Amino acid sequence: MLDIVEETDVVSGLHTVNTDKYLGIMLVKLGMDVVILFFSSQKLSTSFLGMCSLSIVLADSVMVLLFSSLLFLGPERYLVSLCFILANASATYEALPLPLMCLGLLDCCLEGTYLGKQSAFYKFLRHAALTLLVWILAVIYSFGSVKSDSMKLDDREGPSVLVCEVRESTLINYFILGLFSAVGCTMLPFYSMIPQWVGEANRISEAREERENQSSDLLFTSTNCTETKGIQENPPEETLYPRPPLWFSLILGFSLTWMLYLVMSVVCISLSFGVPAYITVNLLWVECTNSFLTGMMFWANSNKQGPYSLPENACPWPIYWHLSKGTQQQPFPAPVSNPSKEKSHTLLYV
Repeated sequence: MLDIVEETDVVSGLHTVNTDKYLGIMLVKLGMDVVILFFSSQKLSTSFLGMCSLSIVLADSVMVLLFSSLLFLGPERYLVSLCFILANASATYEALPLPLMCLGLLDCCLEGTYLGKQSAFYKFLRHAALTLLVWILAVIYSFGSVKSDSMKLDDREGPSVLVCEVRESTLINYFILGLFSAVGCTMLPFYSMIPQWVGEANRISEAREERENQSSDLLFTSTNCTETKGIQENPPEETLYPRPPLWFSLILGFSLTWMLYLVMSVVCISLSFGVPAYITVNLLWVECTNSFLTGMMFWANSNKQGPYSLPENACPWPIYWHLSKGTQQQPFPAPVSNPSKEKSHTLLYV
């Protein structure tokens, strides 16, 4: 695809450089990524994709600085051109999805092994080294394969434009189309039961929140442990209608979280809205990929692990585990009280 770098109106002689427009686009993307990173539930130091999310925010910040300096210094005083930045950035971001997905899947597979049980410091070092290696290889690939020369397109009836060749992320497009098609085809046979199952999932979620609030209130007021134990031993009432299989319950949880993002992406792809790779490789895609990989590993290990064995994630997997298995098999976990806090409350009452 081609990005318009400069425009020149032949009639009026007006010359426009679009650096400010690309700066605005990157500011919007950086703001979105920062918000997602702030509200993201996964731990940055113990998750490879979490470390990748942080690195993408840093890379977006570098691009904002480059565009800002190019805008204020001007192309005459700057070392590189706008086309050079756009072409190399798109090629670098285009090279990221495949290694991120492979290493993210490997990180999920190692979760229950010796490497997955290492301390947070060693996980941080391992993920930081892998992330740095991926970025170095992506940058080397971009400098070896990209064409950063701009091209001039003249139109007799319109303005003369200077364009730059940038790259889309074909892998992300195929990944999103495949996920959307798989989720849609999977839900068709169960479409009549989906409203009831969604309502039941909401009921389980509300019961879990109510249980956590009651337990926290009891711990805050320093009541005796028998009341907290009684709350833990009384799971919510079970419903009698057929429950979904676990694999479909997990797909339902994934779709309710990410269907809006998938639909918007599919619409852009279907309407041939060309989006360069430095825009499509964002934290929304990273979080969606992380949820997909985590859900797959959760389903594969469902016979050996319970609903609360997963790390924190955007999708509420325990809710949809209970939707399939019920709440009688494994009740909601009771919050762990802090003995020092309980002791301090007792001293205050004395």
